[in-house]
Amino acid sequence: MALRKVAVLVAAAAIVLAACGSGSSTAPSGGTACTVGVSWNNYDQERWKKADEPAIKKAVEDAGGTYIKTDARDSSEQQISDIDTLINQGAKALIILAKDAEAIKPAVAKAESEGIPVIGYDRLIEDPKAFYITFDNKKVGFIMGQTILGLVPEGNYAIIKGDPGDANAEFLRSGMTEAGVPALDDMSGPVHVVFEQNTPNWDTTGARNNMEAALNANNNDIQAVLSENDGMATGVVAALEAVGLTIPVSGQDGDAAALNRVALGTQAVSVWKNAFALGETAGSVAVQLCGGTALTDVKAPSDLPAAAAPSSLTAVDFTTPGGNTVSSITLAPTPITKDNLSDVIDSGWVTKDVVCNGVTAGSVSPC
Repeated sequence: MALRKVAVLVAAAAIVLAACGSGSSTAPSGGTACTVGVSWNNYDQERWKKADEPAIKKAVEDAGGTYIKTDARDSSEQQISDIDTLINQGAKALIILAKDAEAIKPAVAKAESEGIPVIGYDRLIEDPKAFYITFDNKKVGFIMGQTILGLVPEGNYAIIKGDPGDANAEFLRSGMTEAGVPALDDMSGPVHVVFEQNTPNWDTTGARNNMEAALNANNNDIQAVLSENDGMATGVVAALEAVGLTIPVSGQDGDAAALNRVALGTQAVSVWKNAFALGETAGSVAVQLCGGTALTDVKAPSDLPAAAAPSSLTAVDFTTPGGNTVSSITLAPTPITKDNLSDVIDSGWVTKDVVCNGVTAGSVSPC
């Protein structure tokens, strides 16, 4: 985003605060230790309201704090305004799921200038003063690549990447590369990536359009698809079904529809990121930072599920693509295939009825 446009957005934020309709408060009575404000980029996405938010809210309120939130509805301009709103509502720590981490930098800088600690939640903010809480997204990409390569060791691949403004899209791609997925148009090995395209906003319809373009450009001669998340995989599978193809497709997030596709055999893997654990960690870290704990001394909760727990409970240094060093806690992801669907059911993430909807009884465990 041009510097002039950012300046205009910041100036506009001060004008529209009173008209901002995205702010809402779910503060408990008697919460006095710390007010934690969460700026969601788009609260309509299934995962945030299902797992991340309840876990954040519980961790904050269990510590005697107050939880407030805003929803930017996929607008960087709105998120700039939202951050100002949260500050004005008394937030003493901010958790930000960034729509565009570059565009909101002036708002982040304002918060920091007022002594308010900022947490980049599941999406990196290129700022050494901002704490970073996420899953190991390079490992997520590695798992995707490893799983699909194991199923399709040769042939044409399409890669449907996420939003170009989200660093996670490139972290995922770098993990695929480490797993052995070649670069676009590298024809030297048995696997050929014949299509690779970003999808703004990780949008389902955009992903379907990308997949249709990939099929058209290659006369439907594609044997596997690396989709960087489950929402996009929904669009990918729809495009494949429209031309009569059932091929291995990846995804991540453990969306209910994706887990059902894993059971049905139309998606090979969904890399599940235990968002309950991530939310608990963010709430705990926000309270610690609010209480004056140094970035480098922050610790993850000790009761996180073993499969999701970070290798170190204490914050570690993370070197960003921009060359900054940020303090970070990185949780571990879990691949879900037809062989371990019971893991997400047993955890309470999703019900058996949802996973097994339309699945032939006995064709896959636990259906």
